[in-house]
Amino acid sequence: MKLVINNNEHEVDVAPDMPLLWVLRDELNIKGPKFGCGIAMCGACTVHLNGHPIRSCSFPVSAVNGNITTIEGLGSESSLHAVQKAWLEHQVAQCGYCQSGQIMSAAALLEKNPSPSDQDIDTAMSGNLCRCGTYPRIKAAIKSAATSIHESELEITQHDSVEEV
Repeated sequence: MKLVINNNEHEVDVAPDMPLLWVLRDELNIKGPKFGCGIAMCGACTVHLNGHPIRSCSFPVSAVNGNITTIEGLGSESSLHAVQKAWLEHQVAQCGYCQSGQIMSAAALLEKNPSPSDQDIDTAMSGNLCRCGTYPRIKAAIKSAATSIHESELEITQHDSVEEV
């Protein structure tokens, strides 16, 4: 079966009911998504399928139809995603185990809703558990990333307007 993960095509020979998480971690050595609960309740395994967050621990690889993005494909060391930058600025991570899933859920939220309210953030992030309890910093980082994205879009719009003149 062929999979597109982080814009790279991979061919795997696995059972169709194998959870995507195990294909990523064990077959392709992509270690960002973590195993937390195995029943899609904690969010540590969150990846994007065509831009939408899914829980890879309970998602059969045979159901993948499109592009998978993991934390490794969200940004790079030289060009971090706004959410990744905000996570560092707000020192969100403590133990760090849940962070890739948290970041992937936050990035999906901001893609869908670039100006989320507190309730929007709470709703979008409710499926991601943090054993260390960094929820206030998570919310602050999401708000900061939203502001950063908005400011970047304004700069692009202003730059395009100047070029038109």
